[in-house]
Amino acid sequence: MLRRSILIIMAWLTLIGGCARLPDTGVTPLKPATLSELQGYLLSHKADLAQFRLRGPFAVDVREDYEIRVSTTELVNTDLFLSAHAEKAPLVIFLHGHDNSKDDHAYQAMHVASWGMHGLALQLPNNGPWVNNGKTLAKLVHFIHRWPEIIDSRIDVNRIVLVGHSYGGAAAAIALAEGAPAAGGILLDPAAVGRDLPKFLGRVKTPVMLLGADEQVSSARNRDYFYRFIRSGIGEVSIKGATHEDAQYPSYFSLATEEMQVTFVSALTSAAFSLSSTGKFDYAWTSFGDVIQNGKFINAKKK
Repeated sequence: MLRRSILIIMAWLTLIGGCARLPDTGVTPLKPATLSELQGYLLSHKADLAQFRLRGPFAVDVREDYEIRVSTTELVNTDLFLSAHAEKAPLVIFLHGHDNSKDDHAYQAMHVASWGMHGLALQLPNNGPWVNNGKTLAKLVHFIHRWPEIIDSRIDVNRIVLVGHSYGGAAAAIALAEGAPAAGGILLDPAAVGRDLPKFLGRVKTPVMLLGADEQVSSARNRDYFYRFIRSGIGEVSIKGATHEDAQYPSYFSLATEEMQVTFVSALTSAAFSLSSTGKFDYAWTSFGDVIQNGKFINAKKK
């Protein structure tokens, strides 16, 4: 727990320190009074990925090891990150990958909460089976959709976003295929396992954004399945120079490439804001425009 706390503090200080300065536009940091005001401002101005590198304008209430019982036999351990404003807000749910834990997405969940979206990091069996994890995730989303008060009365059940890393990305896609009432998903360098996964992917009908590592640096198992078998509504982009582990933050294995981890944080925050605010990824895709043009994001495609 101490190691985790130190890593989160280091990540937070890095993000609000030198590497996370606002672009030199003369614009002061945003100080909206409400989430609606923040959404209105962002959607009425040019979509800018760089702004999401900064910590957002809202304080965050953290509740560690918050347990949610989804059935008589299933108890899900979570960390909850509540954005400190009074309005109903989206819920972004994070699922770890193989041999990882909810700790590996603590900062990401904290960061999206600072931008007005509540965050929930899950702990599920980290060696799979991932189809079962996907079905458990779908069950959890159904449960929250029916009884949001189990987490917080300010959860907007119509704006739930699923985020999964590695095999957790496969589980998030399976949850969407199983009819989880979510607005869509963000897959962080997802990996595919199991012969049935293409069948599940073909049933995904909500928007999906795939944020990948550089496949010339590290290649996630069968990552191509996701774009190939999700029939429409999917966009994919890779972060040049990034490793598979960089899609977590804090990453216990990849602190040397913290800049790449910050880039993943900003991209997923833009994507989560876009999907939860508009139901689509168009805003996020526009925010990626400059970094696609300068080659920091590569192999961009969508259908």
